[in-house]
Amino acid sequence: MTRKYNVTGAVVFAAVLLISSQSLYSQQSNIQASFLAPVAIRTPATAGIAATIADTEHLPYLKEVARENAPTPAAFQPTASDLLIQQAEERFRNGRKAFQERDFDRARTEFDAAIDTMLTASENPTDRRLFESKLEDMVDVIHRDDLSGMGAAAEDDVPAFDKAPLDDIVTMTFSVDPRIKNKVQSEIKNTTSALPLVVNDIVLGYINYFNTRGHKTIEAGMERAGKYSAMISKVLAEEGIPQELIHLAQAESGFLPRAVSRASAEGLWQFVKFRGNEYGLKQTPYSDERLDPEKATRAAAHHLHDLYNEFGDWYLAIAAYNCGPGAVEKAVERTGYADFWELRARRALPTETTNYVPIILAMTIMAKNAPEYGLENVTPDPAVEYDTIMTTSPTSLTLIGDLSDTPVSELVQLNPALLRGIAPGNFEVRVPKGTAAQVTAGLDLVPTSMLASSRIHRVEPGQSLTSIARLYNVSITQLAAANNLKDSEPSEGDRLVVPAAYHEVVPALRTPRLAGTHAARTSVRSRTASAKSTAVRSGAVRAAAGRKPATTASAKRPLHSTSGTLAQLKEHNAASLIR
Repeated sequence: MTRKYNVTGAVVFAAVLLISSQSLYSQQSNIQASFLAPVAIRTPATAGIAATIADTEHLPYLKEVARENAPTPAAFQPTASDLLIQQAEERFRNGRKAFQERDFDRARTEFDAAIDTMLTASENPTDRRLFESKLEDMVDVIHRDDLSGMGAAAEDDVPAFDKAPLDDIVTMTFSVDPRIKNKVQSEIKNTTSALPLVVNDIVLGYINYFNTRGHKTIEAGMERAGKYSAMISKVLAEEGIPQELIHLAQAESGFLPRAVSRASAEGLWQFVKFRGNEYGLKQTPYSDERLDPEKATRAAAHHLHDLYNEFGDWYLAIAAYNCGPGAVEKAVERTGYADFWELRARRALPTETTNYVPIILAMTIMAKNAPEYGLENVTPDPAVEYDTIMTTSPTSLTLIGDLSDTPVSELVQLNPALLRGIAPGNFEVRVPKGTAAQVTAGLDLVPTSMLASSRIHRVEPGQSLTSIARLYNVSITQLAAANNLKDSEPSEGDRLVVPAAYHEVVPALRTPRLAGTHAARTSVRSRTASAKSTAVRSGAVRAAAGRKPATTASAKRPLHSTSGTLAQLKEHNAASLIR
């Protein structure tokens, strides 16, 4: 069975593995030979003649590591890993140059060589911190080039998810700054709020946190809120929900529509699957409506309305939103108190829930008194604006990006509920404002059976059928037939249908993945150790050495195509990557 791996995930996964475990890479030396020019390896026998920094003035990595780790430049003796890291940097620079010249085949080769060389170099670098920094920089740049130059984001098996910010603080309590108590109480007297505002030591502790080390968290949430605040305000008003409960979304997700929690709650309003289904948020292999900001906001407002009707108190309704109405009902029955603060004092509710309400109150008080907390100059992001089109059959986002002149990464942001690079049939796809007509007209020119696999290419000066076919890895015959071109060459500015230029493998199981190298390392490091050791013991690494994973002939090769070793290991560790 053909299996395709996510470009960014593969590279990030490589970064995680080599940073967290060094035992694996000594087994990779046999797959490096085809990529690497000969390099002088420093062994005990050759240590006396190893290159010094004085011999390698043109090598910036060696100069940098020498400056940080040797009393004088002349005293620095690079290890074999240091020399490989420098060589990886040179291959990486070659790849960047090739990419800028639009020679993507050469760019891929150089990027492959750079990453593979870094894997080997992880054995014994002089400065591991600098090594990790170099690797992360390479990963970030290759990924950015992939998105901007080749539309690789559409080929992700699973788009990245963001960590829910509440996970980090909901079980914590914070000290109270006695200087702010009277100040906050005075503010409350002059604050109008449909949500009752209470000031106690728990609320003050969170105000103190968000006003100090958590200040960037609340600032970032307020900035992102601009994308959705008008829509949320409208829905809350229509459903009779206090406007202050927009801060529930801020606490839950930080207004990140693809946030995912430890409990697998997802989206702007952090619905778990069964609760989302209860309020009409459907999931399919291609989409998850919990991640749709508008649909999830409507569902959250309905849910909060139902909870308030049940408990008759907004604090209990908010608590029930967090831990479920059943838990609150049992706590009330067990204690005889239908009061959040009494239930909290009696430890009748889960710890996370007892802090959940104070967090939302703290955010509300600070937002309503922004100048007092240095928040008056926060500039909200522009509101998300878009047109919508309705697909008639499965349609590639890459194709829609071609027709709207929009990077696929931007389309992914407009359509966070999409889980694949393919939009299913009868699905509302959001496109940039003002582009719906041109996208629809372009889609009408592509045969229905080809909407999921085709691209549209605008012919640039000097391009021919041959060069365009080579660019997309399709045959000249296919390209000519799809565009009714017999003996003529396309003209500059023509738009050509490129058949089978995009290929997607639909996985059997959706597995959310955290975005970003740092987040991925933090999430995976502790959970891959046993799987890695199992893979090494089983000989999977040795068996895969020297092979590349199977790819579909018509699929674009990503700018970094991971080696068979990493592909096999990723397969063994797939369960560990599920968050």
